[in-house]
Amino acid sequence: MRRIAGLETEFGCLSQRSMESPPVPERVRDHLFYRERVGLIDIHDRDYDEPAGNGGFLFNGGRLYVDMGHIEYCTAECLYLADLLASDRAGERFLQQALIDLDMTGKASFIKNNIDHYTGATFGCHENYLLQRDAPLTQGNVDALLAFLAVRGLMVGAGRVGTVMVPRGIDRGTRTRALPFQVMQRADYIQTEIYEWVQFNRALINARDEPLGDPCRFRRFHLLLGDSNMLPFSQALKVGSTSLVLDLLEVDRMPHVALADPVRAMHQVSHCPDGPWLLELSDGRRWTAVELLEHFLVATSRMDREEDPDSRWTRLAWEEVLRGLREDSDALLGKVDWITKRHLLELFGTQEGVRWDDPWMESLDLEYHNLNEERSLAGLMPHPSLEELGLPGLAEQDLRQEAPRNTRASARSQLMRKLAADKISYVIDWDYVQVGNSGFYSLEDPFVSAVPPKAELPGLCEDLELRSK
Repeated sequence: MRRIAGLETEFGCLSQRSMESPPVPERVRDHLFYRERVGLIDIHDRDYDEPAGNGGFLFNGGRLYVDMGHIEYCTAECLYLADLLASDRAGERFLQQALIDLDMTGKASFIKNNIDHYTGATFGCHENYLLQRDAPLTQGNVDALLAFLAVRGLMVGAGRVGTVMVPRGIDRGTRTRALPFQVMQRADYIQTEIYEWVQFNRALINARDEPLGDPCRFRRFHLLLGDSNMLPFSQALKVGSTSLVLDLLEVDRMPHVALADPVRAMHQVSHCPDGPWLLELSDGRRWTAVELLEHFLVATSRMDREEDPDSRWTRLAWEEVLRGLREDSDALLGKVDWITKRHLLELFGTQEGVRWDDPWMESLDLEYHNLNEERSLAGLMPHPSLEELGLPGLAEQDLRQEAPRNTRASARSQLMRKLAADKISYVIDWDYVQVGNSGFYSLEDPFVSAVPPKAELPGLCEDLELRSK
């Protein structure tokens, strides 16, 4: 890729011990930080809802913490798709191994999905892309970007049983508009196009300007509309295709296309897994979602710049998916999550005589996303592994133990290891590390992997040793 990217995944947790204290997510967090010592726990409050001890940064460059009761894992900053997928997989393995170590695999499961069928709650997979501060965010470019994001899920959605309605506990009789199956997990929860504070008004684009880097040079383009992917092919295509479209934006070569209503279009695509996905453009014309995605793919091939290896892989994968959507969706089994999940559930329903509205289907929907490989429904369908995808630059390093070597995640990890060895007080964030009260390391350039020189902070006392616990 030409930009740094990262993923934040909020994991659901199924537990037979939900009333126990501490809850499973907190027990797993404490096991990872205090026993396995995979990183450094925060010793300061980060925010009103992130007190000291709530989570911390990891030696692999990522971050893990408890957010409103669920575990959230953030990958390291990654420059290659292969590193991003490997860093994300490292988080999954941390969580599953913790359940094994705590002898809880028969009593609890981590679920990498985005919905709670019982309550109607949602939890997300957030995407972060480094964007140049001077990227031309004109109305035309933003309209085109919204059009792409609204229909992108047709290629990379995770699929779900049913739709969002009144939670069961309130009035089951109002659940009358049920859909058997839809393309995207998050579509029903997207309410507007662009918004800053999105906990209760989720948007296609989160407008919060929090660069986590040099604000004069960079933006952090933050998305929360996407689904959590189980299949490596879908996950790589999701990030790769979005990065290519952001390339178009930065060079001001976005297609001149806009949807009449991007949010409504997203719902239309998701609610019609059999197509035809016919959408209204702002000028009154009608295109299918496949035609719209084809339009963006063609535009990425016309940029006047040398194509990097990740871009080449992405364009080939993009072409393959559009061909499958047009001609034979079965060719995408094991590659596109929603198509694969739907196929498996249809087989089960036919063999067992189970209808789509049976709770059994919702249960299997969750099991598709189970991190336990012995239970995961996704693992039943043969699919190319991360190693078999042929992504360029797949590192031999273990990204559970090490950070990617070509981004600031490596510098942060090096500083953290020294802090751990010397038992010095610290404050760690994505874009800086403060050592005691006398040393400050700026990490404002995410492309710099070397440890920067320490900036002295005059007038403050020397580093303080922490008391041994």
